[in-house]
Amino acid sequence: MSQSTGMADTEPTLRSRAARGAAWSGVSTIVLRLGGLVVGIVLARLLAPEQFGAYAVALTVQGILITVADLGLSADLIRSNEPDRIAPTVATLGLTAGTITMLATAASSMGLATLLGSPEAGPAIAVLSVTLLLAGGTVVPIAMLQRRFQQRELFLVGVADFVVSTTVTLVLVALGFGVMGLALGRVAAQCVSSTMQFLLARVVPRYSIDRTVVRGVLAFGLPVAAANLLSWTLLNVDNIVLARVAGATALGYYVLAFNISSWPMSALSQVVRSISLPFFARSRGGSHAFAVVTAVAWAGALPAGTVLAALSFPLIDVLYGARWLPGAPVLAALGLYGSLRVAFDISAGYLYSQGRSRPVLWIQIVWLVALVGVMIVATRAFGIQGAGWAHVLVAVVVILPAYLIALKLAGIRLLDLARAAWLPTVAAIPAVAAAIVSAVYIHDPIVALLVGGGAAVVLYALLVWPWLRKQLRVLRAPSVAAEGAS
Repeated sequence: MSQSTGMADTEPTLRSRAARGAAWSGVSTIVLRLGGLVVGIVLARLLAPEQFGAYAVALTVQGILITVADLGLSADLIRSNEPDRIAPTVATLGLTAGTITMLATAASSMGLATLLGSPEAGPAIAVLSVTLLLAGGTVVPIAMLQRRFQQRELFLVGVADFVVSTTVTLVLVALGFGVMGLALGRVAAQCVSSTMQFLLARVVPRYSIDRTVVRGVLAFGLPVAAANLLSWTLLNVDNIVLARVAGATALGYYVLAFNISSWPMSALSQVVRSISLPFFARSRGGSHAFAVVTAVAWAGALPAGTVLAALSFPLIDVLYGARWLPGAPVLAALGLYGSLRVAFDISAGYLYSQGRSRPVLWIQIVWLVALVGVMIVATRAFGIQGAGWAHVLVAVVVILPAYLIALKLAGIRLLDLARAAWLPTVAAIPAVAAAIVSAVYIHDPIVALLVGGGAAVVLYALLVWPWLRKQLRVLRAPSVAAEGAS
C-alpha cells in the first residue's frame, strides 16, 4: 500500500516538473532565437559572405571539439541514482578533458584552418579554444540544472550569454575586428554563462577521483561523448566539405541558409533535449509515452521545416537582401532535413534513457560515413544545393531506418508510432501547398511571405488542433508519466 501511495505522489511531481521545464525551455529558445535572428540580420549587413565562411570554419572546429570536453559525463550525471557521489569524479574528468582539448586545439589552430581550406580562420580557432576549457569545467552544474528541470535558470543563463555575446560582437565588428570580433564575443559570453551556471545550480566545485565509480562513469559516458562528437561532426561536416570543395564565399551562403533552417528546429530540439532524457529515464510509459512525445514534436517540426522550405526565396530576400539569395535553394533542402533531426533527437534521448548509448554511437558512425561520401559527390556535381539535398537523402534512406530498427530492439512498437504521427504528416500537405502557391504566384516577397505563411498556419491549425489537444491530455495521463517507486 505504501509503495503505491509513494508512486502516486511522485507522478504529478515528474509530470509538473517536466511540463514546467518544457515550457521554460520553449520560452528560452524562442526568445533567444528571435534575438539571434535580429543579430544575424545586422551581421549580414556588416560582413561579407567570405567572412561568414571563415567564422563558420572556426565555429565548426569549436563545435565539434566541445563535445569531447564533456566526455558524455553530463548525461550520466543526469540519469544517475547517486549524483552527489559521482559529481566530484565527473568534475575532475571534465576539467581534465577540457584543459587537454584547449591546449591541443590552440597549438594546432593554424594547421586546422589551413587543412579546412580557410587559413584566415586560424586565429579565431585559437581564441575559441578557451571555450573548450570552460565547457569541461562546467559539466556538473549544467547537468544538475537539467536533472532538476531548472529551465528557468537555464533561460537566465542563455539571456546573459546572448546579451554579452551580442554586445561584444557588434562593438568589435563595428570597430573592424571582423571574424575575430565574433570569436571574442563568443568567449566573453561563455565566461559569463559558466559563472552563472555554478551560481544558479548552487554547486560548489569539488574535485576528486573515486576509483570505484570511474569505470562505470566512463563506460556510459564515452560512447555518449563519441556519439555526440559524431553528431556535431555530422552537423558541421558540410562546412568542412564546402570549405574544401567550393570555397569560403559559397560556404558563407550555405551557413546563412543553415542558420535560418535551424531557427524552428533548434527551438524544438532544445525543448526535446532538455526534458527527454530525464523524463524518459524516470517514466514508466514505455512505447506509448515515446510515441505520443514523438508525434507531438513531429506535429511542430514537420510544418515548420516544410513551410520554411516553401518560402525560402521570399524569406531570405526580405530579411537579408537579394545578395544572399544564392542560399535560398539550400534552405529549401535544409528545412526538410531539420524536421527529421527533431525526430532523431527524440529517438536518441529515449535510447540514452534506457542505457542504450552504443546503438546511437553506431548510427552516428554510419551517418557520418554515408554523409561524407554523398556530400562530396553532390557538392562537386551541384554545388551548395547538392550539399543541402545530400542531408535529406542520407537521413531518409539510411538514418531513419537505422533508428527505427534500434527503437524496435529497445521495445518500441512501431505501429504505435505510425498511428500517433499520421495525422500531422497528412495535415502538413495542404499547408505546404498554400505556401508554395504564394511563393510562386506572388512576386512581392513581403506579401508572399505574409500570405503564404499565414495561410499555412491557419490551414494546419484547423486540421491538427483537436488532435493536438487530445495528445497533450494523453501525455499528462499517469499511465504515461508515472515515475518509478525507486
